Amino acid sequence: MGCGISYLKEDTLGSSSSTPDARNAPQACSLWWKPLLAIASAVFAAEIPFFFFGTPSGHDVEFHLYSWLEVLAQWKHGILYPRWAALAHFAYGEPRFVFYPPASWTLGGAISSVFPWTIASPVYIWIVLVLAGISMLLLARQWLDQRDAIFAAVFYAVNPYHLVIVYWRSAFAELLASCLVPLLVLLVWKAAEGEKQVVVPLGLLLAVAWLTNAPAAVMIHYSLALLAVFFVWRNRSPKLLLITAGAVALGACMSAFYLLPAIYEQRWIEIANAVSAGSRPSDNFLFIHTTDADHDGFNRIVSWLAVLECAVILAAAIAGKLWRDARRKVWNALSVWALACCVLMLPMSAFLWKILPKLQFMQFPWRWLLCMSIIFTLFVTVGLRRWWQRGAVCALSLVVIVGSWRYVQTPWWDTAADLREMRDNMATGVGYEGTDEYTPVGADPSAIDKDARKVTVAGPAHAAIDVLHWDVESKVFTAQMSAADQVVLRLFRYPAWRASVNGREVATTAREGTGQTLVPVSAGMNQVEVRFVRTWDRTAGGWISVVTALSTLTLVLVSARRPRTSALGPQTSRLRSEV
Repeated sequence: MGCGISYLKEDTLGSSSSTPDARNAPQACSLWWKPLLAIASAVFAAEIPFFFFGTPSGHDVEFHLYSWLEVLAQWKHGILYPRWAALAHFAYGEPRFVFYPPASWTLGGAISSVFPWTIASPVYIWIVLVLAGISMLLLARQWLDQRDAIFAAVFYAVNPYHLVIVYWRSAFAELLASCLVPLLVLLVWKAAEGEKQVVVPLGLLLAVAWLTNAPAAVMIHYSLALLAVFFVWRNRSPKLLLITAGAVALGACMSAFYLLPAIYEQRWIEIANAVSAGSRPSDNFLFIHTTDADHDGFNRIVSWLAVLECAVILAAAIAGKLWRDARRKVWNALSVWALACCVLMLPMSAFLWKILPKLQFMQFPWRWLLCMSIIFTLFVTVGLRRWWQRGAVCALSLVVIVGSWRYVQTPWWDTAADLREMRDNMATGVGYEGTDEYTPVGADPSAIDKDARKVTVAGPAHAAIDVLHWDVESKVFTAQMSAADQVVLRLFRYPAWRASVNGREVATTAREGTGQTLVPVSAGMNQVEVRFVRTWDRTAGGWISVVTALSTLTLVLVSARRPRTSALGPQTSRLRSEV
């Protein structure tokens, strides 16, 4: 639709003697196929090392890949929205999916169900980077011609920070969030230009941000606030603040099915471990030094990358004289945003990381490179008009990546055998290491017995135990006890797990030292059932999301059906009806 509009505009400026539909059909198609082919080819080229070395095994790769396998297994059991990761902590479990947003593991699980497991992550990376390029294309077309817009889309898809995520970090959810940042700029700009009905798409974008990656959502919300304040000051109109506030509220309500449980149930996990030593902002400012050589090696990579992007942004602004450009309001806004990102990556901003709400849970200040990358891309495209200049920036970016690979820190790799081993660990029930910050309160993964049976007796009583059913969200067994005692489950205690003995609900406790679930049983035959129930916060969050979505859809449909008067007046409307 957008392709046709662009060419109809060009046709109106030129000759109108021929039929535009027939003449411009191939050109209209090329408006999408050419950039899509360029983006897809560039992303494929960025993955060529995979054919020689294997699959990149970055910092977060096991977390994501095991999550995909866990989700896929639960889908096969009819659990469409997993909450409990049953095989985490070597089958003692953790509520990983309550807290980690669903977008990346849903996409990863879907890909794993279609493609061979050994190529699931390369396919995921390719899809996400292509989507990131398309997102930038939608933004760049607002200001640039076709050729420059394609360059911006391709360069953004394979920009240096994306390559760092792919080869060193494997932060698949953050990579997916990169698709949202260009759309944020696009919607804020439209709102600043006075376009109506931006609240709903902006609110939907913010909801998707929460459902994609929590640190990225924090960045996006702070970036939205900064851009909104800038345009309010520039336009001398507070209306944008009302639009922003409405969109933030709408986004929070739409994502409440995830957001409310993630906020409420934090008291039930060791969430403070998310900002423990090595993951604190103070340990991750640019060019920081710690006692961990690998940590410092990666920090040097992102630090020099940040220096490169800041220097190029400044050089492009000067070379292109963007302060004189017709759209200087936009470039000034992006410059202020870039400056804020730079400051927040430096140790001088440590006090801000302590006082600004939730900022510390971003963990790594260099994560602001996710936002810097879009500014970097646009400034290179707009400020450096000559292709040799753009080529020089691309070459310099490649030198930083290759030099880091060769002289600072070589990426790690998983072979096909490594990936099959992960799949086998899931299939056999061996499980995998859990996540520190999602460990239930009182649990100690370092003290667990990896060879423990599913149910044992805690005290001196003798018992005949028969496990009848042991699924992700339901455990059923019988215990013939010689005396009253407690049974110990191979399951970390979490308040959402509820136990009943012979049909009567009983209170569980946590075993001292490990945090395993203890269930009291009486002498004789006991039928024990332990279920993962829907807590009030999940129910409330779900209803908030449903009511918000239905209300928003109703308002949009009602608004779309309202008759609109032509902006060109009644005479134009009459001429159109006659035609």
